[in-house]
Amino acid sequence: MQATRSILHVDMDAFFASIEQLDNPSLRGKPVLVGHDGPRGVVAAASYEARQFDCHSAQPMSVAKRRCPHAVIVPVHFERYRQVSQRMFVLFDEFSPVVEPLSVDEAFLDLTGSEKLLGEAEAVARRLKARVREELGLTASVGVAPNKFLAKLASDLRKPDGLVVVRAGDVDALLPPMPVTKLWGVGPATAERLRLVGVRTIGDLRNRPADVLDRILGGDADRLLRLAHGIDDRPVVCDREAKSIGQEQTFGIDVEDAEEVRRVLFEQAEQVGRRLRKHALSARSVSLKIRFGDFETITRSTTLKEPTGGTAELWAAACGLFDAWAAQSFRPVRLIGMTAAQLGAHGAQMGLFADPADEKQKRVDAVADRITAKFGTSAIRRGGGLS
Repeated sequence: MQATRSILHVDMDAFFASIEQLDNPSLRGKPVLVGHDGPRGVVAAASYEARQFDCHSAQPMSVAKRRCPHAVIVPVHFERYRQVSQRMFVLFDEFSPVVEPLSVDEAFLDLTGSEKLLGEAEAVARRLKARVREELGLTASVGVAPNKFLAKLASDLRKPDGLVVVRAGDVDALLPPMPVTKLWGVGPATAERLRLVGVRTIGDLRNRPADVLDRILGGDADRLLRLAHGIDDRPVVCDREAKSIGQEQTFGIDVEDAEEVRRVLFEQAEQVGRRLRKHALSARSVSLKIRFGDFETITRSTTLKEPTGGTAELWAAACGLFDAWAAQSFRPVRLIGMTAAQLGAHGAQMGLFADPADEKQKRVDAVADRITAKFGTSAIRRGGGLS
């Protein structure tokens, strides 16, 4: 246990639904389901009022409506959620230079060594929660702990609007009674294998002989046993230290329109480009991730001629991969994502002669970045991106 570390996990409460209630005050206090209201509709988010009726994300909308017939169903507004998410991360950057995004509505912040400057981690967490409420009009739940696993676990204990601090001395009382599914990497299949040998809680896992766990879990046994004892040495990794930077989006229903998927992919190229440029990074490769309704997942990748952090170049690569796949074998898409990898410092190993068109694109990117940083992602759109 590295007790000297101070890690926050910040998780926004019912993010999509809370934004809908923020934008439409008549929805406040009502059960809200965000998603498509149709035969194949899926809940993208449920407000806490709806969760009282056992409604939750990824649930078929038909099931949620049966459980909560008086729920208000609103469509998904992804652009609005991305705009709020961007403001959220700008705020997070004020509290720590080491922020690791996990999704549009959650992140790790490493406060280690900042106590003299910012104060104790719990006090910082309270200030952060207050800023989120004041500036975004939303609530966040925060976990404070010596490592990432415990911090993420803590943030989920008193939702919504919770703040839980887990110290090294709390681990042996906190973890053993919890279900084994609280451990990262224990999904339904692994949980069932463990149940067959009497392992239902983290305490049960701790007490099983190593040879039994090795037989059931294979190479994952040691990692899960370390987590069961509250040990997690993984660092918080911000974009500038990451090996890759990516964006992905899961749709509430399988999207049958290739142009709609392509539009989302274009927005992802813009976001990835902004994140690269923020940390003065360039990418040497681009990969595409496509998942279907049956959870089959395919990937496509390409190596760029020159390292780049430019949106136009990233989009050309991602678009080329997508169009080549779609022309031959398009089928409805559940998830689309793109990742820029093989990162290096901006300007490293560039070509000898600068292309005037490239220089123009750099100026366009710089102006766009300044505008979106001040006014949000919806303030400016690139023309011709989908041509």
